Amino acid sequence: MDKNEILTKLTKIFHEELDNEDIILSFETTADDIEEWDSLSHIQLIVAVEKNFGVRFTSSEIQSWQNVGEMIDCIVTKK
Repeated sequence: MDKNEILTKLTKIFHEELDNEDIILSFETTADDIEEWDSLSHIQLIVAVEKNFGVRFTSSEIQSWQNVGEMIDCIVTKK
């Protein structure tokens, strides 16, 4: 699975978890770019991403991400 395929799958997860079909993710997207992406929804997103991709993130990995691209890089290293 390449980074663009992961981005497409992540976009669907964000649509479902944040209940907003208008969200368009890019590798540079941050929580500041999406109104619904707050600290509580962040936890829900992480759980959904882990479940959908069959991976587990450490808290230090999660805290290090500056944008969606870095989340994708982390998923790639675990696949």
